[in-house]
Amino acid sequence: MARIPDAFIDDLLARTDIVEVIGARVPLKRQGKEYAARCPFHDERSASFTVSQTKQFYHCFGCGAHGTAISFMMNFDRLEFLDAVDELAKRVGMEIPRDTQQRNANPETRDLYGAMEAASTFFRSQLANSEKARAYVERRGIAAEIVERYAIGYAPDGFSALRDALGTDPGRMQLMERGGLFSKNDRGNVYDKFRDRLMFPIHDRRGRTIAFGGRVIDPEDSPKYLNSPETALFHKGRELYGLWQAKQANAKLERLIVVEGYMDVVALAQYGVSQAVATLGTATTPDHAELLFRNAPDVYFCFDGDRAGRSAAWKALESVLPRMKDGRQAFFLFLPDGEDPDSIVRKEGVAGFDARLRDATPLSEFFYASLSSDVNLSSLDGKARLAERCKPLLAQIPDGAFGDLMQQRLTELTGVGTRASTPQTHVPVKRATHSSRGTPAQKPSLVRGAITHLLHRPALALDLQPPYRFAALRQPGIELLSELVLLVRERPEISTGALLEHFEGREEVGALQKLATLELPGEAANLRDEFIDAIAQLDIQVLQQRIEELQQQQRDGGLDADGKQEMRELLQAQRR
Repeated sequence: MARIPDAFIDDLLARTDIVEVIGARVPLKRQGKEYAARCPFHDERSASFTVSQTKQFYHCFGCGAHGTAISFMMNFDRLEFLDAVDELAKRVGMEIPRDTQQRNANPETRDLYGAMEAASTFFRSQLANSEKARAYVERRGIAAEIVERYAIGYAPDGFSALRDALGTDPGRMQLMERGGLFSKNDRGNVYDKFRDRLMFPIHDRRGRTIAFGGRVIDPEDSPKYLNSPETALFHKGRELYGLWQAKQANAKLERLIVVEGYMDVVALAQYGVSQAVATLGTATTPDHAELLFRNAPDVYFCFDGDRAGRSAAWKALESVLPRMKDGRQAFFLFLPDGEDPDSIVRKEGVAGFDARLRDATPLSEFFYASLSSDVNLSSLDGKARLAERCKPLLAQIPDGAFGDLMQQRLTELTGVGTRASTPQTHVPVKRATHSSRGTPAQKPSLVRGAITHLLHRPALALDLQPPYRFAALRQPGIELLSELVLLVRERPEISTGALLEHFEGREEVGALQKLATLELPGEAANLRDEFIDAIAQLDIQVLQQRIEELQQQQRDGGLDADGKQEMRELLQAQRR
């Protein structure tokens, strides 16, 4: 996939008013030079979410969410990167570079999407023409509006209905085969994979048809559900049936309910529960878990209460646990024997189903109940066994309040962890008070100050002329300062938000975020002078550093003529 040029992204962000973009979605209140609101990405009572018009970035002091207008639209509107860029570009009258568009539109992939959509259209037309299929839909109580929303169709009986309708030429035949719509027997004969089944198109996050699931109409047929195989477009461990529809039906998803089958999703939608999704014939994967939490803060896993259901629930827990950042919640709803979401919502209605969701088992409770089910917690041996079982799993939880509380619960159950925390956990990081040569600690503060000024006004780097002498200084933060200066020189239009996104995923990003949110009082001209002065002082320190090196060489074995000449010039420069 072609990469959109950095210069285009920087220009787009420079033309975009992040306050307008976020303000259209979240109620912002002006606070001094910035705007504030309750964070849309986690539950909170106070307004810790800030938006800076001058820096063109947002930051939440509560959950740490941050970024530019692009990342906000990706997270809030749940758009892919290219879709977010395209939408912002249309707002400001820009057009994504033609070569990038063309390279992103892979002809083979584009044709495959087209073939899958053609198959979906065919199946939908067949549902309208089949009395048998329509009778089944009516018997299941699926309204026409739901049939339309989920694009439900019907694959006719027979071995070549789809092939005869869409796959007559070799090119189309090949596309349909690549899309998993045909099967081939031992003799090499090609036939329709889906026959006499109610068809459920599976959509990607942009609403494109990428695969199908087919459910039998006659109870004696098998298998009950048949899914498309893995293809270039479809990876079942990464997709969720119904997610596209859930996003379209909800301006903001507060929760997602994971059920087992297509009919469960459709039946819940029929009764107004529009947040249901289903895994595609596989256990909940780590990719599923990430996708779920990327779209909603609360996830409910709805399974049968039998042994198989609890086993599936535990696999879901294992995928979810490493993604339990603060603000996220996971619950497990186990249904009575012989019941599924479809039957429950028909018997009890939405109110009854919601009541069951409210009584769902929190992840923490399910976690400890499962691991301690065969453990005697009245004995030391049993407590030790539970602690050992929990230890590797708890280590997967991200740092934060949830992880601390889970550890605290283990301590309550077993007593393990009541002693003082280990040094690795709570030893404070001490700031170095002297450099390796005994120079005072104010030098790192100069670097920190210069970095802070650059983060607030990246264009200050354009006032510096190469060569950048300070880059030779051996001090913490100098490499980062140098990288920032060079980055701005390469991308003159870069904003504070884009600078921070450049460092996303690196260990420096946390410190940079904090510096970017500091208040720098003073007039713009004075702040520029402070930055230039800090760089000048760092340049002077480079002279001192080199003088000390030459003096050490002189003590160790003397200097040659060139070294002595360099020493004289440096001392003169230092006096000036």
